[in-house]
Amino acid sequence: MTSDLETDVTVTSRAGFKALELWAKKVDRFLETRAPEDLKALFARNGIQPQAINSIEFIGFRGKEFPLIQDRLHELCSIALVIGCPTIVVVPSPAPDRNLSWGETQAEYVRVLRDLGDTARPYGVRLGFEFLGFGWCSVRTPRAAFEIIKEVDRDNVGLVLDAAHFYAGGGLMSEIEQLDAGRLFSFHLDDLEDAPKEAASDATRLLPGKGVIPLNDICERLHRIGYNGPCSIELFRPEYWEWDPGILALEAHKAACEVLAPYFELE
Repeated sequence: MTSDLETDVTVTSRAGFKALELWAKKVDRFLETRAPEDLKALFARNGIQPQAINSIEFIGFRGKEFPLIQDRLHELCSIALVIGCPTIVVVPSPAPDRNLSWGETQAEYVRVLRDLGDTARPYGVRLGFEFLGFGWCSVRTPRAAFEIIKEVDRDNVGLVLDAAHFYAGGGLMSEIEQLDAGRLFSFHLDDLEDAPKEAASDATRLLPGKGVIPLNDICERLHRIGYNGPCSIELFRPEYWEWDPGILALEAHKAACEVLAPYFELE
């Protein structure tokens, strides 16, 4: 989170990755002084494919603020179209203060995702809906997210499965087996410290294989349903921000390959 986008792209390439998930705020900073075509050229020079832009946060229960979400999506879709990025990640909101039923929550996200999916379609962009395992979030498990996605019924709206959020949110392994691999747009690979799930936070994330998440079981079940799509390392641990970005990229690539190799075809 402390390096700039140019550094991210460079170390991603040198470490052996084929693609990069872009942090949206870094894209904004890059484009303060340059054009989207310059970002496209940066990826091309380094032989890296932009895999997703992460993210538009808190898309539900926004009321009169929802047009801001729509405007942000138009903005990011315009960038994605130029640089050839296929997916934008969208994130559910905190649960409203009022006590809503699951049916009401589901209806809100179906409405919102249909609207946003229709907005993204002319740009040729997909939306990856990423549930969050934190206790404050309104959509916390793969089953909940996938029930919403099925009802949305848009082929450009799918799921992002993050290992840390899956574990922290109390998702069941059986829920992975109920997913449609064709509607799973990305797998975020990470790990967590050995602590109560209630203590899980972005700061307690670890490199894959260094924590307590049963990643082998998760990967085996993803393989079983036929998933063989993108996998992105997503770490927000402040300790790692102090590392040399090049060293961290190398360690992340090594750790990811060790976890994934028994189950997936690696490029």
